[in-house]
Amino acid sequence: MVSGMTSEANVIVCDGDQTGQELLEQAVRILDPSVLGFPIKLTHFDLSLENRRRTRNGVVHEAAEAMCEVGLGLKAATITPPDVGDVGSPNRILREGVGGSVIVRTGRRIPGVVPLAPVVHPIVVVRMAVGDAYGADERRVGTPGSSDEQAFRTERIDRATCRFVAEFAFRTAQAMDGCVYGGPKWTVSALYEGLLKEEMDAAAVRHEHVRYRPTLIDAAYAGLLTEAGDQPLVIPALNRDGDCLSDLVLALFGSIAGSESVLLALDSELCPEVAMAEAPHGTAPSLFGKDVANPMGMILACAAVLDHVAVRGNPDIAIAAGAIRDATLGAAADGIRTFDLGGNASTTEVVDEVLARVAHRLQEC
Repeated sequence: MVSGMTSEANVIVCDGDQTGQELLEQAVRILDPSVLGFPIKLTHFDLSLENRRRTRNGVVHEAAEAMCEVGLGLKAATITPPDVGDVGSPNRILREGVGGSVIVRTGRRIPGVVPLAPVVHPIVVVRMAVGDAYGADERRVGTPGSSDEQAFRTERIDRATCRFVAEFAFRTAQAMDGCVYGGPKWTVSALYEGLLKEEMDAAAVRHEHVRYRPTLIDAAYAGLLTEAGDQPLVIPALNRDGDCLSDLVLALFGSIAGSESVLLALDSELCPEVAMAEAPHGTAPSLFGKDVANPMGMILACAAVLDHVAVRGNPDIAIAAGAIRDATLGAAADGIRTFDLGGNASTTEVVDEVLARVAHRLQEC
């Protein structure tokens, strides 16, 4: 049984919509004290579309403030309504509210699942968390619906965020003995996208022993299908590029639901001040209420939260995080998988199996 907790960890839990909420409810069973052997306090905020509309996003701002206070968050997938003037995406509000710098998503082999491309080693996407196409100023001119109607968007990035992304990518590559690969389309957008490339080049000088292969984003997409088998890759990316790229990377390994997504607010030394973990997929309305969605991403998000509990003065908790990851991947290896991974287990059956394996592993510790 894991021991060593000096105080109860408080995690801000952002409830969501549809299948996203169902998966959250299943996954947080992993964090029950009867499973872990130590207390985790879960403070819930209702970020369902209905409540965001009712509070005009006030609840999202409250959740961000609470996350800044405790430093840890766990989020379910939420609906982003498409209509102009509606409440929009809570993700942008949360990321800006906690001072998010980077979003980290790691594609890795899922035991028993044949990947869609010859990928062997992990591929980490280090994505800008704020700015770029998200929250950009938009407008249209001309007669609505006519051929002369035009749309404009003013995007913004800043050097500080580019520096965080580049430096974090190189440190991650160094820890993994990997290669920093990819980058923006700096040849087409030398001033805007070139800002990230400048910071990548500067980080390469600071980390001269880290392999560095800057590649235009379109060529990087193609390269993932042909060059991803030799070594771990770490890909720094703009916000919009990283959003699209991480979906592709996770799908290459078998399922977008096969990994976690972690938002980090970093201090000047790149130490996380806030860490919010979630599954990278959406609310999957077609799977709502069917108990068939893949819970791996949400379970691994719980493990990621425990990792950050561990680095906050409770190193023994890393044992529990490792047990959750091992149990999740071990269940997949033994064929206990949902339909998207070629199995026939239900969401509940997968989580039940992971729970049993985690409890057994921690009892042996």
